Amino acid sequence: MRFGWRGTFAGVIFVAAGATVSTGAATAQEVPQQWHHGISTVGELKYQPGFARFDYVNPQAPKGGTLRLSNDGTFDSFNPLLAKGEAAVGIERVFDTLMKSSEDEVTTSYGLLAEGVSYPDDISSATFRLRAGAKWADGQPVTPEDVIFSFEKVVEHNPLYTNYYKHVVSAEKTGERDVTFHFDEKNNRELPQILGQFSIVPKHWWEGKDANGNQRDISKTTLEPVMGSGPYRIASFSPGSAIRYELRDDYWGKDLNVNVGENNFGRIEYSFYGDRNVEFEAFRGGNVDYWFENQASRWATGYDFPAVKDGRVKREEIENPYRATGIMQAMVPNMRKAIFQDERVRQALNYAFDFEELNKTVFYGQYKRVNSYFFGTELASSGLPEGKELEILNELKDKVPPSVFTEPYENPVGGDPAKARENLRKAVALLKEGGYVLKGNRMVNAETGEPLSFEILLSSPTLERVALPYANNLKRIGIDARVRTVDASQYTNRLRSFDYDMTWSVWAQTLHPGNEQGDYWGSSSVGREGSRNYAGIADPAIDALIDRIIFAKDREELVAATRAMDRVLLAHHYVVPMYYRMAAPIAYWNRITRPPELPKYGLAFPDAWWSTEVKQQ
Repeated sequence: MRFGWRGTFAGVIFVAAGATVSTGAATAQEVPQQWHHGISTVGELKYQPGFARFDYVNPQAPKGGTLRLSNDGTFDSFNPLLAKGEAAVGIERVFDTLMKSSEDEVTTSYGLLAEGVSYPDDISSATFRLRAGAKWADGQPVTPEDVIFSFEKVVEHNPLYTNYYKHVVSAEKTGERDVTFHFDEKNNRELPQILGQFSIVPKHWWEGKDANGNQRDISKTTLEPVMGSGPYRIASFSPGSAIRYELRDDYWGKDLNVNVGENNFGRIEYSFYGDRNVEFEAFRGGNVDYWFENQASRWATGYDFPAVKDGRVKREEIENPYRATGIMQAMVPNMRKAIFQDERVRQALNYAFDFEELNKTVFYGQYKRVNSYFFGTELASSGLPEGKELEILNELKDKVPPSVFTEPYENPVGGDPAKARENLRKAVALLKEGGYVLKGNRMVNAETGEPLSFEILLSSPTLERVALPYANNLKRIGIDARVRTVDASQYTNRLRSFDYDMTWSVWAQTLHPGNEQGDYWGSSSVGREGSRNYAGIADPAIDALIDRIIFAKDREELVAATRAMDRVLLAHHYVVPMYYRMAAPIAYWNRITRPPELPKYGLAFPDAWWSTEVKQQ
């Protein structure tokens, strides 16, 4: 499952709660339809029908004030459905979804636009019933036609969702406020849940004309302020540099239990910067209210300015967002390029990455080396396989590397000159096995004489402090590695079209992986532009393990299958694992504040935060 939501069925994996209702006079052949107010795939629902609010919000939080935020890069579109252009940050606040996730539960969501969801025992379909009071900003009701239009357009124009919803074969109106999605497979427990996640857009608005009489086109980017049903509207913007969202007084859902204590800021303003250091200076100078730190050295040494010392700026390290998130941050060689198709070459690249030296000299000892695609969670593999995991791997014994049964995965360890030299010697030996030799100071193909040369594509100069030392290590063994940083738009376009040799990526995993695994590592996503299979993985065993994860019959099997897949991914050396800090380093001015108790699995930012200036007034 993607981003942290989930679905409903018998047992601990797929759970829902709700009331059984009948849509008509029941006969001996009819089964009363059961509507569920919430759905989850991990444990029981915390909030029962009729709950008042999420526990972590402050229902007395004042409404109003301005939240000033920053963002690196730019934007050129307000269209929330497309996988083209740079969508404006914050645009999701203009639109509602069918369901809304809870941050104090794992992969759980409750009705937002939909008051309930229903599905048969074999999960061959799912029906959402819209709330009677759900309205667009122009006062028109949200209809099943809007939901169907939104779904059809997002799968047509966004490759990410095309794959994500590939098992949803159709959507149809089945009642005045009901829309039913039909599936081409049964017992996929996450399908009802993930259908609650895409933005619902107004069909009548997109099929209408703009103020100049031009026909709107949802297949294209637009800077016309779009209309939605969500709590905010686009109040003003400067193309590519600033956006201001304003809270709607007439928002239809402001009193819903899932919204109580949320959407508190009267205005949310974003300013865009091309340089992360300039962006931080804007925060330090008081022009930005909130800062998520991604640079260890700055976190260690850059907060000695007066506002921190006198308490106007507060700093915190909060582990909540990562309690249910597995992280893989890595350098990713693109196996669509011939030079990276040999596993030994990819493994050699890991021996050239000296994490321990970087952690001492650049990171101030704040990070840990990533050793799993589900790092930091119970889904991470470790040691040697046993029990159910071993049973699953044995079924694929002829398709997985033998090492998964005999050698626990371990990253090379550096940190001093002797270890660094030994690691580079091992890298050279692996490259020799892969068909490369050192000639002079150049690593070349033994048969063709072509040098081993590639470019590392980055999206931000901040990443250069790690990429440049890595490239220098590679050059020590004759590899011509070059670092190139491009602007946000160019990076996005090149990433979507797999136009890179090696890049830097982060995958965030939930505790209940599902359909999205095919988009990350499945053979079907290798050639599909816009997928997140950045490494170009196409392996029958991985495909089989993805299916095993999606159709796991219980939690035990899900965990075992995920660990097995993790182990196989690691054994193939598809990426160079890097590092992560399993706590969120944040700083914020005392103009804003947060709930005293944050949700167990998130920061609730900015949804449940509020302005202290309004309170003072």
